[in-house]
Amino acid sequence: MNASTPNFGSASARQTLGASTMSMRWAALAEAGQVVAMLAGLEPEQPSKEFRNFPALMRDAEKWRRDLVDTGCAELAAVMEPGIAALLAVNARGADCKPAALALWREYTAARQAMLELLPPSGEHGPRRSA
Repeated sequence: MNASTPNFGSASARQTLGASTMSMRWAALAEAGQVVAMLAGLEPEQPSKEFRNFPALMRDAEKWRRDLVDTGCAELAAVMEPGIAALLAVNARGADCKPAALALWREYTAARQAMLELLPPSGEHGPRRSA
């Protein structure tokens, strides 16, 4: 193997790829949430520090936490994608989609909060880091 070729089979490479995937999924879900908020007539929310840094904070978390977040992101995406499609279809027909958008918004924020609660505990000095 060439020294410049990354070893994607290594544990650290898989963790880095997993963190990158989680970061992209988290960003996509955040954008989807903003679309739902707009359709619900809500003001755009200012994300918390934990929300913005979630993928980075989860990178060093225990595997069981990362696995639960991966599952949670996939499940939330499975709800958001058809939900947004339905909301946009209703909106395109000129009907009021706000009640349905508010229901989807509540589902989104509940799922997002559940995933944020999976963050590893941190002390005054930030999250636990290992060398």
